[in-house]
Amino acid sequence: MRKELNILIGGEAGQGLVTVGELLTKALIRSGYNVHVTQSYMSRIRGGHNTYSVRVGVNKVASPVSAIDILVALNKETVELHQHNVTSNGLILKDQNIGLKKEGLVNIPFKDLAPSSLFENVVGLGFLSALIGLDKSMPEGCIKSVFGQKKPDVVQKNIEVLNSAYTFAQGQKIDGFRLDKSREEPGLMLTGNDGVVLGAMAAGVGFCAYYPMTPSTGIPMSLNARGDELGIVVEQAEDEIAAINMAIGASYAGARSMVATSGGGFALMCEGISLAGMTETPVVVVVGQRPGPATGLPTRTEQGDLNLVLYAGHGEFPRAIFGPGNPEQCFDLTIKAFDLAERSQGPVFILTDQYLADSYRNIVPFDLSEIKEVARPHDQCSDPEKYERYALTDSGVSPRLVPTLGPYLVVLDSDEHYPDGHITEDLEIRTKMVDKRLKKQAVLDADIVPPEYFGPDKPEKLLVCWGSTLGPAMEAIQNADQQNVGLLHFSQVWPLNKEHFKDYFSSPEKVVFVESNAWGQFRTLIEREVRVENAFSILRYDGLPMDAGYILDRLDMLLQGRK
Repeated sequence: MRKELNILIGGEAGQGLVTVGELLTKALIRSGYNVHVTQSYMSRIRGGHNTYSVRVGVNKVASPVSAIDILVALNKETVELHQHNVTSNGLILKDQNIGLKKEGLVNIPFKDLAPSSLFENVVGLGFLSALIGLDKSMPEGCIKSVFGQKKPDVVQKNIEVLNSAYTFAQGQKIDGFRLDKSREEPGLMLTGNDGVVLGAMAAGVGFCAYYPMTPSTGIPMSLNARGDELGIVVEQAEDEIAAINMAIGASYAGARSMVATSGGGFALMCEGISLAGMTETPVVVVVGQRPGPATGLPTRTEQGDLNLVLYAGHGEFPRAIFGPGNPEQCFDLTIKAFDLAERSQGPVFILTDQYLADSYRNIVPFDLSEIKEVARPHDQCSDPEKYERYALTDSGVSPRLVPTLGPYLVVLDSDEHYPDGHITEDLEIRTKMVDKRLKKQAVLDADIVPPEYFGPDKPEKLLVCWGSTLGPAMEAIQNADQQNVGLLHFSQVWPLNKEHFKDYFSSPEKVVFVESNAWGQFRTLIEREVRVENAFSILRYDGLPMDAGYILDRLDMLLQGRK
């Protein structure tokens, strides 16, 4: 019996490897196992080399690994590229028509077990299910739930192919790959994008504008799928400039509003972000990071856009930036982002990345009873004739009314303006309005999410990370072999309160920042706030996600004085 397996399915885009991967993942989660899925795909519709990796365990798994226990090769290239990562007692499953001969290969007659090429991926699902000891009813149920809306005969053909492959696999008598009995209750199968979508729905999002850009496009697509049911308007704009301005306009009109993009698209939104700052209009912006500059590696992952988002927009105005580390935090922080955007009347950002956006995890269902109502605009005015949208207040936050809902005038302007919203070039007013906007920083400062610490009370080494590196860093400290390593994870990266974290840096012999970028952008941000002695960085920027093995290898090199 195995406590854990890493299964990698490889092939070309269009061969159905994502379908078999998602069906297998659903079946594993419904069986009570813990899963961590990472997807690697090239920027093309068909062809290219893509992989779908399912790490499954009886205990919690929170990071990808490079070692492969079972390699499912839908083409010859998959064997050639990944056979060196297959463990010494691992297995390679391939189509019998792929002309390769080596130890550890198992030939599967895909074409004999499937009535057409459309069903060959289900052969892989059936063989894998039998090999690892899944009850056949689990993948069957997943096929019915996924393909149930199609014609009944299509569902039946899929199940027949599954049964044939399952029976064939049992006849091969391959031992050593059955999973031990699961210990967990069935959970939800979510990606980071799914967490953002559900959080936005829970917050009452009313409008989402976007221009398609990997890896964030799944957010508006999922919102659109439920739009009619939940009253959400999703608009695909002609470009990112239009998208951000649509979102600001919708927010001015009273809708809880958001945009979803990536670094290249966000670069076009910078003037619009400044507009939100000047007009004091709440908007939530999700930036799914990927490697740049320019188009870079459009389907890979990186944490390279922190500086871009922190400084985007000309002029000075407050902002908050969240960096969730898993789907649960994506859900919670998206709700918080909508609430904070309304309370501070300005832009709030959520930084994800391709790894977090696309990787599936099993999670415990959310406790919806804990969700608090999100702030909303004011709904009344004591003296409509004297209403001023930008009234000078002690907090800097002015009463925000929605136009047309009462006998008052809501004036908005991108130029500098009087408290009533009308344009001005009065320099004394200019100073007052800048001071008014900057006062709102106190609203953000009062509601900062502190970093979360894991590990011993007084670690000798401290890992510091943000965003999606949480899972890999967590697994690294768990596997650090008596090295007395702690972990400090930031799910909010701006603004920062040094009182939340300065004491963590006082005792460790080494403080190691773990980031998926080349400049150590978050380390620079922290060192602006506090002095960090004996600081080092573990950086990855090849487009692949951080993993525990990568962190531990480089941590050992640091401890041995090697770079």
